[in-house]
Amino acid sequence: MQLVNDRWYVLYSHILVGLALFCLVFSLGGMYVPSLEPLAVKAGFSIVIAVLSGALLLFRILAFPFMVRRYGRMAAVMMLNLIFTLILITFIHTTGKLHSLYHIGWGLTVLANGMFGPYVIVGYAALTTIYLLLIITDVPGKVNFDPVSLLGVLFIYIVGVIGYFIWKRAYASGESAKIAQLSGALKSKELQSEILLQSIADGVIVVDNNNMITIINPAAALMTGWSPQEALGINANDVVLLRLEDGKDLDANKNPFTQVAEQKQQVSQVLQIASRDGNTKIVSVIVSPVILPQSANTIGYIAVLRDVSAARAEEAKRAEFISTASHEMRTPVAAIEGYLALAMNDKVSNIDNKARGFLEKAHTSTQHLGKLFQDLLTSAKAEDGRLVSHPVVVDIGEFLDQVTESLRFSAEKKGLLIDYMVGASPGADSNAVGNKVVRPLYYVYADPDRLREVITNLFDNAVKYTETGKITIGLTGNNDVVQVFVKDTGPGIPAADVPHLFQKFYRVDSTATRTIGGTGLGLFICKMIIELYQGRIWAESEVGKGSTFYINLPRLSSQKASELLLKQSQSSTPVNTLTTPLV
Repeated sequence: MQLVNDRWYVLYSHILVGLALFCLVFSLGGMYVPSLEPLAVKAGFSIVIAVLSGALLLFRILAFPFMVRRYGRMAAVMMLNLIFTLILITFIHTTGKLHSLYHIGWGLTVLANGMFGPYVIVGYAALTTIYLLLIITDVPGKVNFDPVSLLGVLFIYIVGVIGYFIWKRAYASGESAKIAQLSGALKSKELQSEILLQSIADGVIVVDNNNMITIINPAAALMTGWSPQEALGINANDVVLLRLEDGKDLDANKNPFTQVAEQKQQVSQVLQIASRDGNTKIVSVIVSPVILPQSANTIGYIAVLRDVSAARAEEAKRAEFISTASHEMRTPVAAIEGYLALAMNDKVSNIDNKARGFLEKAHTSTQHLGKLFQDLLTSAKAEDGRLVSHPVVVDIGEFLDQVTESLRFSAEKKGLLIDYMVGASPGADSNAVGNKVVRPLYYVYADPDRLREVITNLFDNAVKYTETGKITIGLTGNNDVVQVFVKDTGPGIPAADVPHLFQKFYRVDSTATRTIGGTGLGLFICKMIIELYQGRIWAESEVGKGSTFYINLPRLSSQKASELLLKQSQSSTPVNTLTTPLV
């Protein structure tokens, strides 16, 4: 550990190198320049001084950088100082011993060595004392006591004490400044964090691994009806009373605090929160684990609650307006479409070819407008939970077989091939599968009309954007999941667009999409329908290699399917569905 700032060690090392260089030059000059020899001998410069000075310079050039990297600058400078100490001892011993003027240099060295700590100063004082004892007893049987030598030793002791206090003061003041600065920074950061936490409009709640609240800001306290002082140390599930958005009770395993504790990853939901006084709000709840970066251990969880009641109300109003407008506009559009159809009927009216061409274009545009209104109405119903659904047991294999046959004409009309594959992945060879394998019974619980709407939408998109090649509809699965895929050999979708495909009104910006047109609602509706049955839909695509859309639905076991079919048969309400007998 360095005791003082780096600049002191750097400065001292430069001084030592400069003195060693001077000693080397003057020693060599005394040996090879006759006019300098008397002065050099008198001053103590010799071959020994030259060797030691050269050793110090070589160490500084060769070993010093390595020691700085490996052991630190202080250790490296101490090695330089040790070699310089040998140089000083040589000078002192050859120029009068303790009467030498170089004893002043020894004292300055002791003073400077305080930067290495008090133990180094004590070591120099002890070395001086030992040298004194050797000098006064160098004649056997006789003590050659010299008061001047004693004064020299006392001088070193006094310089050592002064050096200790000088460097101690410098070291202590520097460390104190650092500690004070660090303390101020910590207090400042703590104050900043507290100000931000108190000022943020979103509710923030921090809980430990036992789900006990450790921090709650005023916004969260207002939402829950608990004061921050009351909520601390209370279980989060007792303070944050969450329900489903429609007010129904939330299953314990669906609670975001429970889910994040089990999954150890962020959980996001839109739920209803009830305060202690009975007021309710719709909130977006995001709960994330708090993980220590060093150990990757979870030390708690942080929840952010944002009031989205106003936004939800606005969305409901917009959805209601779109639903009402779409429903009302469908009637006149249907009437226009009917009159145009009558106008083009040769048995009803006589028109020339030019007028027929205009009417056909008007009829196509009217159909497109009617599809737009239908999509708007369906998406509005899907968002606010009014989408009509009559789920029943469906054998997906038989269902897809019939759907594929009904869609075959539209693909072949464009010159495209169509394949139906069972029990294979999208990359498999269709000639090796299909009807040559025993088709397993894949049962799901869903509305076949809604599923047909999804498959048809995906198939129509594939046909629209594929100029040559084929469309493949596939079915596979395992004990838990039934997977349906629709694969095309079209131009593919850029990677940046794939994550946004199922957003409302999102359309890939390309020449093909601008030419073909569309509402941007089809895939959004598909997503809402599939999620209605606890399923998942996604796309994988590569530009130039086509696209594949996947649908995963929960698979029913044969036993569960039989039970549901029995209930359906006992129901008094007839249901139009596509099912097959169980075997």
